[in-house]
Amino acid sequence: MSDKKIKAVDFFCSGGGMSCGMQQAGIEIIAGIDHDISCKETYEANIKGATFIHKDVFKLEEEYLENTLKLNKNDDNLLLIGCSPCQFWSIINTDKKKSKESKDLLKEFRRFVEYFNPGYVVVENVPGVLRKKRASGLESFIKWLKLNGYKVHFNVHEVSEYGVPQYRKRFTLIANRITEVEIVPIALNSKKVTVRDVLGTHNGFPEVLHGNKDTSEFLHTVARLEEINLKRLAITPKDGGDRLGYVFDKELAPACHYGKLDGFRDIYGRMWWDRPSPTITTKFYSMSNGRFVHPEEDRAISLREGAVLQSFPKNYKFKGTSVAGIARMIGNAVPPKYASAIGHAIIQNHKNAV
Repeated sequence: MSDKKIKAVDFFCSGGGMSCGMQQAGIEIIAGIDHDISCKETYEANIKGATFIHKDVFKLEEEYLENTLKLNKNDDNLLLIGCSPCQFWSIINTDKKKSKESKDLLKEFRRFVEYFNPGYVVVENVPGVLRKKRASGLESFIKWLKLNGYKVHFNVHEVSEYGVPQYRKRFTLIANRITEVEIVPIALNSKKVTVRDVLGTHNGFPEVLHGNKDTSEFLHTVARLEEINLKRLAITPKDGGDRLGYVFDKELAPACHYGKLDGFRDIYGRMWWDRPSPTITTKFYSMSNGRFVHPEEDRAISLREGAVLQSFPKNYKFKGTSVAGIARMIGNAVPPKYASAIGHAIIQNHKNAV
């Protein structure tokens, strides 16, 4: 058992963040599944050797997957990964109607776990799925796993503890029926990686102006700013400055912020050089959606900078037709270095199995 390589199927794979990290750890990715055809080209360009399956999981049949990928039931070397879109359970999203369908994706993923009974199962999601564990189906899923011989770890982890240069809390479940060990992601136990460690001219990111369009695969592309936002940034202190720099300026302060020293201060704010970045969302290219301004330059971070803060390799190829579309793929991704920490822990467990 332990001398065989673990192979994985990545449900809800999107642009391949989880698959990338698992491959880095040494796990063979045999397939990625997603209903969004726009991520196909990105996934196939980076996750070599894997088959991209364009299917809606609600309509995907267990037998189809079994036959297409030649999977075996009760395979100790099989890992099923389910990182379902999580908008319904997120505290960030306020429009629950648009994301209602995503609330049952975990229950759909469970069908395949029950059918194949793999050696390992990984689920990654927003912390809200744990706070609402009964409604999300998580509670009954964990109960089923335990009743069927799995040792289950589930908790909320901070990805900056695993080499990701970003503060981001994520729910993670790792289930294992190979040993009696509770598998947890392997933390680095070292200094956190900061914005300075990965961005800046010293890391190969040339200074650019807002509106820069990079047609190369490096994608150092930056959103264009309106004149009022350029004025705001001109007086926003470098390295962590925020809207307090103009909070009493009637021309520059948004009406809802004028004269207010308390409340949410990240919007229009700069990142700090010597801290991990804030959570990279799908709107990280816009300075009005969070603390997404470069620590020094008067612009929001670029697409490639957002990807690097998510811990994607610099040469990862993102394919898309719009800034918003590529940013959504990046912001929704599982940070590869965090995925790798999960993968290393599973491989270590597999090697120790008798």
